[in-house]
Amino acid sequence: MDIADRPAPTRTPHPVAAAEGRAVAPEPPRAPPPLYAALDLGTNNCRLLVARPDRDGGFRVVDSFSRIVRLGEGLAHTGRLGEVAIMRAVSALAVCRDKMAARGVTRARLIATEACRQAENGADFLTRVRDETGLDLEVIDRATEARLAAAGCASLADPSAGGVILFDIGGGSSEVVWLERKGGGGPGALAMRAWVSLPVGVVTLAERYGGRKVTTQSFEDMVAEVGSMLESFPERETLAASLADVHLLGTSGTVTTIAGVHLGLPRYERRLVDGQWMATTDVTRVVESLKEMSYDQRCQNPCIGPDRADLVLAGCAVLEAIRRAFPVARLRVADRGLREGILVEMMREDGVWRRGRGSRRRGGRRP
Repeated sequence: MDIADRPAPTRTPHPVAAAEGRAVAPEPPRAPPPLYAALDLGTNNCRLLVARPDRDGGFRVVDSFSRIVRLGEGLAHTGRLGEVAIMRAVSALAVCRDKMAARGVTRARLIATEACRQAENGADFLTRVRDETGLDLEVIDRATEARLAAAGCASLADPSAGGVILFDIGGGSSEVVWLERKGGGGPGALAMRAWVSLPVGVVTLAERYGGRKVTTQSFEDMVAEVGSMLESFPERETLAASLADVHLLGTSGTVTTIAGVHLGLPRYERRLVDGQWMATTDVTRVVESLKEMSYDQRCQNPCIGPDRADLVLAGCAVLEAIRRAFPVARLRVADRGLREGILVEMMREDGVWRRGRGSRRRGGRRP
């Protein structure tokens, strides 16, 4: 059959148009919401989230990527990023670039943190990344890092609590933030009252004290070092007087690992860990059990694995120092942080939720 001989396609008339005897043009298809990306290159990990804002004031993740690259490996001893670590990071960043291109990301923010802040060759590394991947990384300061962590996790704060002590244990630095509730409930009522960025993380501690074999004494030495840094926390005495109405809110591989071990998961599952509440007695029990494990046992644990087996006790030492400085009854675990904070800030700046009818501007990640 020739094309000219084919019957015309049948169209169902618009009911109102048919009744009134007039033609109605079809509605143009709605453009999909813009696609955002947040990339966080830390001392230990390279992470990416690609997300689309939803109508409820949150967002839905459409793609993600995470790889342990240990960019800061050896940095504490040499002051420089090593060639092998750089190659690992560049390789991971190339994957992130390809994912963003494949998804059609319309806006992105790509940040780098402590390793690039400290390294003598940090600027050279950024140039190399730009030349080899086309990605332009932004090295953020510690104040910005603390603010983004707070923006990404605030939705997990107990609305009945007077405030939270948010902490983010990184590879090369750890941020501790006092978020105080300012009248009313909801994440928007939380404001940063005080914060400190500690120039120490799981990679730097493990390299100094050893990560595979951790004795009771070396663990306590790590706790003491971090504890001495926390003595300079602003308004520490004021916060100490408010601890009865405050809980801990932790975001890092350390706390998500502890939660996974606590739950006895046969494999790590974000949906079961993110938002998990733990009593201080449960945290103590898990930390003690991790200290008793050999390196091989930690490698075999499905919630730790060989990539984290030599770092997890250094993270536990940072957590222990925070718990001793601020002894509260509860810890809430967040499998979210900087990337979610970046996404929330970009979407708020663009007003994507104000344009949606009935939006509640409740920034957050949805499973």
